[in-house]
Amino acid sequence: MAPTADVIRKTVDAYVQAVAHGTVDDVLSLYAEGATVEDPVGTPVRATEASIREFYAVVEPLKQTAELSTIKIASNSAAFHFGLTTNFGENTFELSVIDVMEFDDEGKITSMRAYWSEADLVQVPVP
Repeated sequence: MAPTADVIRKTVDAYVQAVAHGTVDDVLSLYAEGATVEDPVGTPVRATEASIREFYAVVEPLKQTAELSTIKIASNSAAFHFGLTTNFGENTFELSVIDVMEFDDEGKITSMRAYWSEADLVQVPVP
């Protein structure tokens, strides 16, 4: 039985916030055992907890904000568009991402594929 749209929406909201300013453990708590991550699409799929932990450990110390723009939910899947704003010292970058996720019956993420490229990473001019 697929999770309800409300359950999926809560997981997606929690994911976007955890990526922006949570811990690796916050993010991993949203994933089911055996989940996969392909971020961005076309890179090697991370299929172990250790490799997924390593991936999110890179973003944990960053000063970021995130905003969910659009979400579409169908059955046990969601596609959503969100933006990340990251501060690196004096520089600020914005990244526009579309993620596609599948969920188990409890609303845990079983797969995540992120659609973005370097062209989607934009440096914000300093005022």
